[in-house]
Order: sequence, then structure tokens, then C-alpha cells
Amino acid sequence: MKDKHIRSLERIVGGPSSILYKKEDLLPYDCDGFTLHKHLPKAVVFPKNTEEVSKLAKYCSDNKLPFLARGAGTGLSGGAIPLNGEVIISLTKMKKLLSIDFENRYAVVEPGFVNLKLTNLISDKGYYYAPDPSSQYCCTIGGNVAENAGGAHCLKYGVTTNHILGLEVVLPNGEIIEIGNNGIPDSLGYDLIGLLTGSEGTLGIVTKIIVRISKDPEAKQTVLAYFDSVADGSRAVADIISAGIIPVALEMMDKIAIEAVEAAAFPVGHPKDIEALLLIEVDGISAGIDEQINQILEVCKKRNVREVRAAQDEEERNKWWANRKTGFGAVGAISPDYLVQDGVIPPSKLPEVLSRINKISEQYGLRIANIFHAGDGNLHPLVLFDTRNPGEAEKALEAGSACLKVCADVGGTITGEHGVGIEKIQEMRFVFNEREIKAQTDIRDVFNPSNLLNAGKLFPE
Repeated sequence: MKDKHIRSLERIVGGPSSILYKKEDLLPYDCDGFTLHKHLPKAVVFPKNTEEVSKLAKYCSDNKLPFLARGAGTGLSGGAIPLNGEVIISLTKMKKLLSIDFENRYAVVEPGFVNLKLTNLISDKGYYYAPDPSSQYCCTIGGNVAENAGGAHCLKYGVTTNHILGLEVVLPNGEIIEIGNNGIPDSLGYDLIGLLTGSEGTLGIVTKIIVRISKDPEAKQTVLAYFDSVADGSRAVADIISAGIIPVALEMMDKIAIEAVEAAAFPVGHPKDIEALLLIEVDGISAGIDEQINQILEVCKKRNVREVRAAQDEEERNKWWANRKTGFGAVGAISPDYLVQDGVIPPSKLPEVLSRINKISEQYGLRIANIFHAGDGNLHPLVLFDTRNPGEAEKALEAGSACLKVCADVGGTITGEHGVGIEKIQEMRFVFNEREIKAQTDIRDVFNPSNLLNAGKLFPE
């Protein structure tokens, strides 16, 4: 039976077809990509425009109903899990490309617009959208803004915040504000775009995004380098970066990760006995590509590279990238459950950190696969476990936390692109003291004074 709040929310979004409230309909919304915690929302509503989002936020605030925004639900840190029985404001119906300005190189999209769809729509004009998380075929740009998503090519081109020129935001009280200057970069005043991007839905609900679009590079080259030891591969990464070479992407996978991707949808024939591989891509003007590749190859040779393959055409390049980008999901082919971590370290510390992660694997008796953006030190240890075995899920969480502690200990941090959510909330104390945490929650309280919007996320209380 509908209570008064359900009836009121239903009226705001235009009828029963735009709201879910029965338990069986709410089950798909009890978690996001972090599946170790599950909580049912009070309801899920599907607004069609900013005005409806504003009215929903105002109603929830006025009636002291906790609420949160949700995109595609691909987040990996629990940021969209309704811990407090929230009303979920799903933005999936707000999925329009509102405008494109090729002359000034920006596009305006709604939050439910899928990341990869933007590149697909503008590629015939010679443009693309640079941030490319592995879930880009289904994740939404609104969700990317909330988490400050990165991707394989962020080494050279930066993460989401480097490509956001303006935002329309609904504050928790329903007020609508616009941040930015009509697509012009570097607006005057405080960097509110930077503050909102990566705030994990705790400050406001993004309802419109102005994104920078980029011109295709003149040329690009992609190579695979195979190593007989993880240590040699990781030292090659550190040497490439310290030599001042900036590839557009520098990805690494270890033997367990290679086993997974070769068992999944896009096998490419990696040697079965290889311990590590680097997927390296450079781009720029045609005249400089070969020189960059030759520099990288010289570094790899000094680190005992076994074999180097160059992509022969765009089809082979795309197959290699499909193999890499299915890495997380591919682990499901070799393990019933896995936990993805997301630490960041100085690239020079990579050999040391991978060695320590291997010891954590031995300590907890759980395999750990490593798939990561090696060039900018964004590690993704995947802890493999089986929830059918009593205590293994808890051990996986402890092992994941230990991996993040190692990252913090060497001068890194606990997340590069997946966010804190609820998964890493206690690990925030690895990098911030209580005074620093309070300074940040004080900022949250300016935007979200009643803490009704996505409460219990990002900061330990």
C-alpha cells in the first residue's frame, strides 16, 4: 500500500510509471558495483528534467526523507547504496545530448548520458571525449562527475575534472545553481567545479554537464611488451616515467590478470607463461611517434623485455584494448567473487608496492590479481575469494584494506577514480587526521546542512 510520501513523489514525477516502491522492484537498487553491502531504498523515482529533480530534493528535505542520486550503478565503492532507506533519484531518463559546439570544443549533456556514446556521436567529425573508464560503454557522465572517474588514457589527458567546463546542480534544498562560464575554461573565483567533481553525490545532484571535447591526434601507436617477471615490468614503468616520456596510456597486468582476460570474451593470445605485460600507447604528431616508441623500447630492453608486439592496424589495437578493459569483469571467469581496490602510489614505488601486495596475498591465503594504470600509479589489486567459504569475504576486505595501507605508507592515497563511498570510509584515516576530516565535513555541511543527501558516505563520522 502506498504511503503519503510515495503518493507525493509519484505526483512530482508524473505518475506510477516513474516510481518503484514494491520490494521486488527495489531489489536491483540495493547496491551498486560494490556488492558486499546491500540495503533496500524506500523508493526509486525517475525524473525527466531538472525541475522534477529540484521538486524531489525539496520534498525530501522538507519532509526529512534521506535521498541520493544514482546513475548506471556501476560505481565500485558503494557510493550509491541506500544505507538509510533513501529515496533514490535515478537520473537514467535524463540522457540527452543537449548541444555540441565544435568550434569551441565542448558539448552539453544530461547526467544519464552514457560516456562512450559521446565519442561515438562525434568521432565522424574527428573529435572524442577523453575520460575513458573501463565501464565507459555503460557508465554515465553524471556518475563520472560524482566519482571523478579516470581511465586508461588519463596519464596524458587527465581525469574527469580536467574535462568539465560547467555544471548545473540541484542543491539538497531544491535550489538550482549553475557553475562555470558557458563552456569557457578557467572561470574566475573559487573552483566550485573542482569541489563538486568527485564529491560523490554528497553536495548536490548534477543535472547538466558542459564537457570539453578533444580533437583526434594526428597519429597513434600501440604496443604490447611481455616480461618474465613482474619486477622487470614494474621497473620498466618507473624508468619510462622518470625518463620524461609521457605515453597516452601505460597499462600493466600480471599473470593472474592475464589468465582472466584470456579466459573471457576478448582473448588475444598472450603467452601463457608470461608474468607481466605492458600495454603502451603514444599519440601526437606523426613525425614524433616513432621516436617515442623507440625510446620506450630501449627502456624495456634494459629491463629484460621478452617480446614486443606493435598493433598492425586499428582492428588489432581495438582488440587489445577490449581485452584490457574487460579485465575486472573477466576475473569472474576464474573466481566466483572478487574485490577491486583503487590505490595510488608514486610510480617509482611500483616495484616495492607490488612486492608487498604479493606478501599480503600470501598472508591472507587469497590470490590477488593486478590490473592497473601503471603510468600514473593508479593500482587496482583484485582480491579473489569465494563467499561460500565462511570468513573469506571478511578476509578479502582485510586484505584490500592492507593493500590501501601500503599505498598510503609510500606516499600515495586510497583512491584514484573509484571513490571512497562506504568501502574505503575508514581508510580515509590512512591519509587524513581528524582535523582534516572535520574541515572537509564542514564544507559538506555548507551545501548539505541536514546531511540528508547521501549520508554516511565518503567521511568517517
